Amino acid sequence: MAFAFETGELLLVDKPLTWTSFDAVNYIRSLIRRFHQISGLKVGHAGTLDPLATGLLIICTGKLTKQIQYLQDMEKVYTGTMRLGVTTPSFDLETEPDGFFPIEGITHSMLEEARQKFLGKIDQYPPVFSAVKIDGKRAFSYARRNKEVEMEARQVTINDFTLSTFHLPDIDFSVRCSKGTYIRSLINDFGLALNNGATLTSLRRTKIGDYSVENAWPLEKLKNAIIDSAPV
Repeated sequence: MAFAFETGELLLVDKPLTWTSFDAVNYIRSLIRRFHQISGLKVGHAGTLDPLATGLLIICTGKLTKQIQYLQDMEKVYTGTMRLGVTTPSFDLETEPDGFFPIEGITHSMLEEARQKFLGKIDQYPPVFSAVKIDGKRAFSYARRNKEVEMEARQVTINDFTLSTFHLPDIDFSVRCSKGTYIRSLINDFGLALNNGATLTSLRRTKIGDYSVENAWPLEKLKNAIIDSAPV
């Protein structure tokens, strides 16, 4: 397989667990620099995934980096699992639990009533443990030093929010949403709407616009393809 990294490649990558989006970008850039002898190449991603999330990450090289904003604006689709009855400061498993709640009284009708509150346009506060910039610094840098910061609400659109498999306290779900949506915040707010708590325990991005993770490269296979396509 031939790549045209300088002219521009749009690479669909299945980001592994614990990798940051920047880890994936830097890894691919270093492979291109080492095996194709292309230095100073622009490489960027179209939409950050948290380290504890897996799935579709679009990485652009060369002249196609000009399309990143267009790609970022596309609708996203996620699947995941939440756990009721517990909260964490990061809204996921990056941090230790800080709250526990009884779930025995939660019914399917209560879950459905809460779910419907998050359809359409909603105001959402990003997690404090996030890359949102406050006074030039990432919010998580304040959070990790236990410094209080005020997060500003932003309007996002939830086009679909489906609760699928119930094995309480765990619930599988899927979300189709606009750019800028924090699924961690959605799940935390869902717990609040139940007068309870909820934490994101797993997340996978399956689509960005018409691009699907089913067509994405596992990183090891992409690495081998980059090496095999290198000029002799």
